[in-house]
Amino acid sequence: MTLIKQLQAPEEFVGFYLIKELEIKQTNTTPAKDFMDIVLCDASGQISAKMWDVSAADKETFFPMTLVKVQGLVQTYRDRLQVKIGRIRKVLPEDGVQMTDFIRSAPISPVDLIHTINGVLESIQNPNIKSIVSFCVSKVGEKLNHYPAAKTHHHAYFAGLAYHIVRMLEIGEFICKQRPFLNPDLIKAGIILHDIAKPEEMIAQLGIVTEYSVQGKLLGHISMAANWITEAALHHALDLQSDVVIGLQHIVLSHHNLPEWGSPVLPQIPEAVALHYIDSMDAKLQMVEDTLQVTPETDAWTPMIRGLENKAMYRLNL
Repeated sequence: MTLIKQLQAPEEFVGFYLIKELEIKQTNTTPAKDFMDIVLCDASGQISAKMWDVSAADKETFFPMTLVKVQGLVQTYRDRLQVKIGRIRKVLPEDGVQMTDFIRSAPISPVDLIHTINGVLESIQNPNIKSIVSFCVSKVGEKLNHYPAAKTHHHAYFAGLAYHIVRMLEIGEFICKQRPFLNPDLIKAGIILHDIAKPEEMIAQLGIVTEYSVQGKLLGHISMAANWITEAALHHALDLQSDVVIGLQHIVLSHHNLPEWGSPVLPQIPEAVALHYIDSMDAKLQMVEDTLQVTPETDAWTPMIRGLENKAMYRLNL
């Protein structure tokens, strides 16, 4: 059986995979015909797939989060690998595979990640900042143990959000030592809080986002986190006009930097500037690392990375 990371064009293959995404679409032909636009995944990566001439029975059989056995042909479409599905069926008990075989996870255990986050939270010196962060983390609860940081772009796997936070905390610690004018409490708090509402924005199973929640669609994680800060301040009887509350809200609201990227305000305090670039650095380097990991070592170029303006990465032969 072939792992997704091992697929190359043009070749035929057979393997077990998890349907991560599935959408029924129609061809541009006359008359139009239904086809399935699918994303297949396993622990080694994911790949786009097409299933043509879809029947009514197929529509009642295949859904996201379904384990399947696929026989297909790997092709290249717009410089990306894509699978043309020849035959597909649901996994049977005698196949001896299970859902957890196909789930990609953070390279550090969730227990260790949460331990690190809690340790940093406890190191925050300002009691009001610590109270707000603790309140917001408690709202997420056990979801922080396993939720991804995004649907597709970066850290999109089991415990990806906690892994993203921990990696950012490591960068933040270095930045604060190098730039002593930054407030370490605000940097730590901003890193923990910036994506803290992601588990309420997305609906995920085993680290795979199946859809966005109503709150996620109508409010988004940035606004939700800012609201949680207000809720935390009210819970602890803090002044909503204090620099602590306004500062934390501003850091969260501005961390995407630009309105077209989702931030209603631009970073206008030093810690907000730092947080944006810490977040961007970790996310973009993770995109590169993830792509390199799922690209066959025989390939000099990776596929194009959407989050990096559709640039491909080249492996230097050093």
